[in-house]
Amino acid sequence: MDILDFATGLIEDKRPQLLAAADKVWEFAETKFEEFKSADVLQEILEHEGFKVQRDLADMSTAFVGSYGQGGPVVAILGEYDALSGLSQLAETAEPKPIVVGANGHGCGHNLLGVGALAAAIALRHYMDATGLQGTVRYYGCPGEENGSGKAFMVRAGLFDDVDFALTWHPGTRTAVRSSSSLANYSVYYRFTGRSAHAAGAPHLGRSALDAVELMSVGVNYLREHIIPEARLHYAMTKTGGRSPNVVQAQAEVAYLIRAPRTPQVEEIYQRVNDVARGAALMTGTKVEIIFDKACSNLIPNQTLERVLHENVIKLGAPTWTPEELEFARKVQASLTDAELGNDRLTPAEGADDSPLHASVRPFQDIPGMGGGSTDVGDVSWVTPTAQLRAATWAVGTPGHSWQVVTQGTTTYAHKGMLLAGKAIAATAAQVMADPELIQRAKAELAERLAGEKYVSPIPSEVKPAPTR
Repeated sequence: MDILDFATGLIEDKRPQLLAAADKVWEFAETKFEEFKSADVLQEILEHEGFKVQRDLADMSTAFVGSYGQGGPVVAILGEYDALSGLSQLAETAEPKPIVVGANGHGCGHNLLGVGALAAAIALRHYMDATGLQGTVRYYGCPGEENGSGKAFMVRAGLFDDVDFALTWHPGTRTAVRSSSSLANYSVYYRFTGRSAHAAGAPHLGRSALDAVELMSVGVNYLREHIIPEARLHYAMTKTGGRSPNVVQAQAEVAYLIRAPRTPQVEEIYQRVNDVARGAALMTGTKVEIIFDKACSNLIPNQTLERVLHENVIKLGAPTWTPEELEFARKVQASLTDAELGNDRLTPAEGADDSPLHASVRPFQDIPGMGGGSTDVGDVSWVTPTAQLRAATWAVGTPGHSWQVVTQGTTTYAHKGMLLAGKAIAATAAQVMADPELIQRAKAELAERLAGEKYVSPIPSEVKPAPTR
């Protein structure tokens, strides 16, 4: 029985339920560790499909694992379902129109990611029954990928210790499998406490926490010149102390996201940022509390698995787009800058065309070095061979974490990319499960890449998952 044909047929049969689930998760748009309704949708489908679901894992109420089968090999299929704050947007509208100003939105396509992975797990489960394929398929419900690193907490809790390999995907503008790494990161809050006073009548009695935050920003900006060029330092002022300029602000807080290619490099920069924060506190006569929020590791690629996944994507081929889909994608592109469009342009060798939706599968890419982003899939990849693909769900040029991503999250072309990913992952999982030698090669490649280095969780043991502050 051909697994691609089987997965395609089964997933297409379940298309209405899967699309409805993805659109529900899009509507709920829940942020890290508060994805209660979204998790319920996925859990209910898993239980209906015969999976045994374990809830409330690794100190996260919205983390879960759905299992089917028994014994080895064990495949982990990773799903996400968290949204981003401040990206509320009407669906399928080619101009910025928040549903509720300041509310959440699925600006990274995780409503699609979670359900596409779910489709793969369901198809694999039925294929195991139909063919007698032995092993266990697990759907990992991974909360808080955005600024939460839910998978890192799950890895730290040992939930992947007996997994033989892991597969996942991510929405994007292209359909492709590429072998590359990612940046490790730390997320840290710096909370300053001073003393309030009348800013005109007795300013000498006040100690401004807001001044401390601003001075810290100045110090970190000078630090940027003296860290490795691959590093990134992002920040957001999460509390400014109030709205009254005639009050010396006694409370202020800033959040930093520190990225670098490897965790030890992040740690070194983190300690230097801490010194800047302490210096700002000294200069202003305030106190600073350093609150470690979360962290994730760099991704370890695995070409043994990636090439199998790529072969299945090639066999499936890119989706065919309708005139209506292409028309809406062009409207979305009209909202983008030339720089955004140019940043996503393919070369002729990569299958470049003028379509607003990529119409081909990109050739397999082996990309040395690091990408510009981070993912908690990295922590999984340190403990078990891991591969992932990207599937075209957005118009060419669409930047991640934007209202344009949100508005495309329920389109028919986004649904097509989501189901393509589910079919490819299901087929890859079945082929690898049926080939013990392939699993051993994947594990040997991981061991070779690690070169004796052991995984150490980048999250201190006392740090617990925390919702958006």
